[in-house]
Amino acid sequence: MPDTSKDLNAPIIKRRSAIGTLGLGALATWAGTSPASAFFFGKQESVDLSGLPSQWVALQGRNLNDYANYLAGLRLKYVTPRQVIEAHAKRRGSVWNSLPPKQLWKNMVPTLKAVDKVGAQIGRPVKEVISAYRSPSYNARCAGARRGSWHQSNVAVDVKFPVSSWTVSKTSRSLRSRGLFQGGVGHYSSFTHIDTRGQNVDW
Repeated sequence: MPDTSKDLNAPIIKRRSAIGTLGLGALATWAGTSPASAFFFGKQESVDLSGLPSQWVALQGRNLNDYANYLAGLRLKYVTPRQVIEAHAKRRGSVWNSLPPKQLWKNMVPTLKAVDKVGAQIGRPVKEVISAYRSPSYNARCAGARRGSWHQSNVAVDVKFPVSSWTVSKTSRSLRSRGLFQGGVGHYSSFTHIDTRGQNVDW
């Protein structure tokens, strides 16, 4: 007598596969709506994207939700995805800045983790991310910006904490001396520049 067990089980396997595929598809659709949502072991974490300039939002397309979810996935404690995204939603004259190209997203991860460590060390969250990625056209219109700015490589941030910039710079350099990151620390009167270019530089 022929063995028909494989044939009998086939419809069940197909149904289970279809249900699983449908579930994943629905999840992906839900995660792509606004506000952006990132999912961690069944927990939903939303990124509030309301109030951003409508013209800028339209120019970013679906990359905005995707990048918000990517940043939320880093699970940082002292700097929020919203603060990072707001740093991109700026313009100089008629030129809007933009989100970084997708291939550069990962470049910002070590820098944001360094900023998060600074926040943990001083015990205060970031007050504002003034600048993160800068598109070449936007960077060209920023007063004092270098043509080869590390902001264009998406490895640099200009950041404010609710403490003196001197304290932030000193803390950043102390963490760097312990090998927690490699890069530049620039002290300015109202903010601190931090980047992870791979070579230690101070100014």
